[in-house]
Amino acid sequence: MAKDPIIASLNRIRGQVDGIIKMYETERPCVEIARQLAAVRNSVGKVAKDMLTCEAGVCSKEHDREQLNLVIKELLRY
Repeated sequence: MAKDPIIASLNRIRGQVDGIIKMYETERPCVEIARQLAAVRNSVGKVAKDMLTCEAGVCSKEHDREQLNLVIKELLRY
């Protein structure tokens, strides 16, 4: 059975955050930690965009224009 790609992405992000915590606890340089935080921010944005794109497809098929407009507005934030 194929794993849900959204769950897989969120689990990967969780691993990234755990790594950042360890970096902070071991007093790694702030620049290195900031780079990892930026990577997590980008990953979270991609997951949000993927979820919203999927939802837009569902709204389109169901002809739910009101919900589709909300989803499109949210997508434009990413």
